[in-house]
Amino acid sequence: MKKMLKQSVGIDVGKDELVSKYARLHEDFQREIVSSQVVKNNLAGFSKLLSWCDKLKAKEIELRFVMEATGVYYEALACYLVEKGHRVSVILPNRAKAFSKTLMIKTVTDMTAAESLAVMGLEKQLDDWQKPEEEINYLKQLNREREQLLQERSMIQNQLHAEQHSAWPVEQSIKRMKDRIRYVTKQINQVELEMRQILKGNATLNQRIGKVCTIIGVGQVTAVSVVAETAGFNLIRNKKQLASYAGYDVVDKISGTSVRGKPHISHKGNKNLRKAMHYPALTAIKHDPKMKQLYVRLLSKHGIKMKALVAVQRKMLVLIYTLWKNDQAYDPHYETKTKYLGQPTKETALIELDQVRSN
Repeated sequence: MKKMLKQSVGIDVGKDELVSKYARLHEDFQREIVSSQVVKNNLAGFSKLLSWCDKLKAKEIELRFVMEATGVYYEALACYLVEKGHRVSVILPNRAKAFSKTLMIKTVTDMTAAESLAVMGLEKQLDDWQKPEEEINYLKQLNREREQLLQERSMIQNQLHAEQHSAWPVEQSIKRMKDRIRYVTKQINQVELEMRQILKGNATLNQRIGKVCTIIGVGQVTAVSVVAETAGFNLIRNKKQLASYAGYDVVDKISGTSVRGKPHISHKGNKNLRKAMHYPALTAIKHDPKMKQLYVRLLSKHGIKMKALVAVQRKMLVLIYTLWKNDQAYDPHYETKTKYLGQPTKETALIELDQVRSN
């Protein structure tokens, strides 16, 4: 009998049901798809899924559950499995799709998707999914609600503007639109108040958010948005992974002498993060000398304003990540001071002299 090296369960998560595949990897590196199971996406289905796994799994080898991040439908199952002490990996859809292409799967069904995830659990070193902190998860929900309300208010304001400038404006319609704007604005204020109360009730979280807000252009709403959307950067290992998660990773297609695609960001990531960084970047290029210098340098190179602004957005997002991980406030002279520790310069010497004089 072949010795087993790894075992995993791939789960295709739907709104109503979970389609699962159990797979093994043997010592000769041959994969074996052993069994499949379909259960309801509820507590009873979760219990049935674990009972099925207990009958198949080898007790001495770790079993990993792999699922795709499909909206919010995977969250209850992931939390249930983690609370039961199991190893869980949640894969972004674009990564799962890219891996399935390597398996030469042409027909895409729930079963083939579950099989692809199970094989991925066998062949890849996947990160463990961690249940987000209750406060951060709550902030994420409130932040997304706020964004929806802002979009709704903007839409009504545009309709109101069009109605007021119509040749035949309807006064009752205008009145109702104004009432809706006031109501939505009231809800926005309520959401923002709840967000502030959560931060006030958690001194550690509030302090760390405050340090992120020391970045020029980053306010409390932006800091909360970034931290909440990344679950406190729990699964982010490095800057490159963060850029990919936000969709700021650069895609470049060059082949031979005939294919010369223009480099561009992938946009295959969390759009809420990119949206949160737009206005802070606009502020930073006006008031932060370092960000302004980066923006001007890139703009002089290719002349595309949005392309230069996106580079500033990415740099600011990485800066937020760095400050959060190190639990530090923003120091605009940090790079200069670091350089001075290795090799003295006239600029760093003057900075140090000013600090001595101020003391």
